[in-house]
This record gives sequence, C-alpha cells and structure tokens, in this order.
Amino acid sequence: MLLLALLLLGALAALWVWGAPLFHRSKLHLPPRVPGFLHQLRPNLPIHLLHLAHTHGPLYRIHFGNQDVVILNSRQLIWEAMVKNWLNFAGRPLMKSSQLVSMGGKDLSLGNYSPAWKDLKKLTVSALQLEMRNKMEPMVWRLAHEQFEGFRAQAGSTVDLFREFSKLTNRIICTITFGDLEESTLQDVQDCTSELVSLWASSSIRILDIFPFLRFIPYPALRRMKTLLKKRDRFIREQMRRHRETQVSGVVRDMTDYMLRELREKSGAWDVSEEHMHMALLDLVIGGTGTTAAVLNWVVLFLLHYPEVQKRLQDELDLELGPASSASSASLLPYKDRARLPLLNATITEVLRLRPVVALGLPHLTLRDTSLGGFDIPRNTIVIPNLYGAHHDAAVWEQPFAFRPDRFLKAESSQLPLPFGCGARICVGEGLARVEIFLILVQLLQRFTLSPAPASAAALPSLTPDFGGVTKSQPFRVHLLPRGGGGRAAT
Repeated sequence: MLLLALLLLGALAALWVWGAPLFHRSKLHLPPRVPGFLHQLRPNLPIHLLHLAHTHGPLYRIHFGNQDVVILNSRQLIWEAMVKNWLNFAGRPLMKSSQLVSMGGKDLSLGNYSPAWKDLKKLTVSALQLEMRNKMEPMVWRLAHEQFEGFRAQAGSTVDLFREFSKLTNRIICTITFGDLEESTLQDVQDCTSELVSLWASSSIRILDIFPFLRFIPYPALRRMKTLLKKRDRFIREQMRRHRETQVSGVVRDMTDYMLRELREKSGAWDVSEEHMHMALLDLVIGGTGTTAAVLNWVVLFLLHYPEVQKRLQDELDLELGPASSASSASLLPYKDRARLPLLNATITEVLRLRPVVALGLPHLTLRDTSLGGFDIPRNTIVIPNLYGAHHDAAVWEQPFAFRPDRFLKAESSQLPLPFGCGARICVGEGLARVEIFLILVQLLQRFTLSPAPASAAALPSLTPDFGGVTKSQPFRVHLLPRGGGGRAAT
C-alpha cells in the first residue's frame, strides 16, 4: 500500500512538473511552429530561416534540437522586442557550448541579465569611452598609416586584405586594452581567438547543446577547444598580473589599468569579480578583431564588384580632403566630421545591411511572460533575431539583395539596419568598430585603387557569405594600385 501511494505521489509530481506547463501553453496564442528538427545544423542557416519566413511569417517557432526557439525575421519585431520591451527579452540562455567558453556565463556577450552583468557592462563601457575620448582615433589613424605605408612599399603585389585587416584590428584592440605587446604575442592572440571562434561556431561543438552528455567524451574537437581555452585564459591572466604589478597610482595606461582600478575601488559595492573582468577583456579582444576585419573585407569585395562606386568614393575623398595623397598622420579626419563623406557612410551602412557580421545576433531569453507581434511568448523562451533576414526583408527594403549605397544617403534612423543589435544587449564595441571602419577606409581609399588580383580578374571573387561565428567572404586577394598626388591636410 505504501509503495502504491509513493508511486501515485510520484505520478502526480511528474504531472505537475511536466503537465502543468504543457496545460499552460495550450491556453496561449503561440507563434506558428515550423515542422522539422535539427534546423540549427542546416548550412547557410540565416538564409534558411529567411526562406521559412516567406511561408510562415516573420515570427515563428522552430525546433533547435529538443528546444522550442522563436525566430524574429523583421526589423520591426526585433526593435519591438529588444528596445520597446527590452527588459522582457534581456536574458541569455546558457547552453552547454556557451558555458564552456564563458566561465559559466560570466562575460558580457553570453552572460544572463543580472546585477553582476549590469555592473560589468558599466565598467566595460566606461573603460571604452575613456579610451575613445583620450587617444583612440589618433592611434587607429597611426596604426593604419603604418600598415598602408607597408603596402605602398610593395606596390604591384596582391594582398590578402582579410589577413591584413585582422592583424591591424587585433593590434588596435590589444593596444587600447593591454598596451603595447610584442609582435609574436599579438600573433599568438590572433591565431588562438580566430580558431576559437571558428571552432565554437562549428557543429562539432554546438552539438553539445543538443546532446550535453557528449561533454564527458573527450572527442577531438572538444579536446582542441579545451586546449585553446586554456591558452586564451593564460594570456588574460598574465596581462592582468602584469598590470597589477606595474600599476602606478593615478596613472591609467589602458583599459586593463582602468578596469582593475575601478574593480578595486568599488569592491563590495559591485557584484563584479576578477573572473567577470577576465571575460570582459576577452569579449573585447575577440569582438574587436575578426568582426571588424570581416566588415572591412566585405566593403573591399563589394567595391571590386562595383568599381563605379569606388570611383565615386575616391572623388568624394579628393573633393573633401584634397587630391589623393600619402595621408600623413597630420591629415586625420575626425570621426565626428564623418558627415563630410556621406557616400562613404552610406556604403558602410549598405555593407552592414547586406552582410551583418553576426548574422543571427546572439540568442536572447525572455525573463517573464510577454507578447510580441500578437503572439504570447512565455518566460524562459529562447528568441533569436535573424539580422540577415531582417536586412533582406522585401517589405522594408527595395531590391533587398542589391548593393545600393545611395538608399542611405537620405535615410531616417528608423530605416537603418541593426548590424550590432539594439537595446540593452547591443554590442558594447559598436562605437569602436564604427570608428575603426570609417578611419581605415578613408586611408585605404585615399591611398589605393582596388582591383581584382590579375589571376582572378576574369572571374571576380564570390559575394556568397560564409556564415559561422562571423559572416566572412570566401578567400580572395586584391591588387592595390597606389594613387598619386600631393594632397593637403584635412581640417
């Protein structure tokens, strides 16, 4: 009799745990569900999700493994969720793969919304703003100048610009974060973080989110991931140790100095630990290298396909800054004066629309029961903004797949794309990335005319995106022809 009673209680408990939520959901007006499983393993996933929107509408549910995930495929829905109702959608799901790379969710990108996350964001944003206010633009201009001087010395050769942009952006973010580092250290950091991002985005690691038990089986991809994580963390710990030992009171050399000082002075008042800071520094390095380099590379690739736009951009630069010149460090065009180059700004915006660098953004988690687009969205629902889909919505963009920078020459803010996300979870490095992209392109287009490598002139490099952790192009090389003229300093 006792055994029967225990079994009955167990059945009732199971019904309460599993049945009550199902009963609750049955009374809700949920988004339509798309049939099928393992959608996340489909190639070109952002394009696949956009095609599903043509049939099921811009807001639908989909199975990612054994999870029900809501997909947003329009700018209006993304804005409504992440800006107008930001607190409801501000969470992050902590999947097994993201636990692995984020010390259990202690970083800005993958950490859930919490008091510690809010304090960490304040700390990181204030450190970035200090660097951008004090010395970032001249430093970016100088490092770009040095890189392009090297290109001029190799006139006539072809260049893998993604590789060169990656080196340049890695040097920029590491310099403002850690100060000057040796060339070998910079290369090690770049190689490690680049491989880490690619591996984390691969199906061999993301499958942990579907079958978590695989983490107990040290298969090759997981072993490699753990090796890279140890190398990554060793580098950050060394930088933090070096800064603690050499820090001088009242002197802030870089972001690490500033963040260590703030962490020490606000000890007890903030929920931020050194592990949180450790992960924030990694966020800056990883987010500030491959992503920015990929955008710059896409701009170059589109200009190879549309040389008439390149010619107009160079005419605009020559008109505003003088004839093509070597663009010395004295000729810095401040980012605040970017309105002087409207076509360049429009071209950057169009490239960010067509090729958002993180095409699916990062997944959000609802923190409470809410609604969106006329549908109920229960608490703890994973929500993915398909930025690629939103940027190619024919209901919003005329000829959505066409490269037309002029569409943004007079665009209002409500008509602009959202390549860095929006709302509370917007990329904290957006301002830095935009400054880098603008200043680097000003110098590149002032100094050089871009043309396909001679071997590929008959067949231009493909514009087909390679979706992964970062939206990259297929590998290609560029011929850089130095432009002549004396030029004058920009005022």
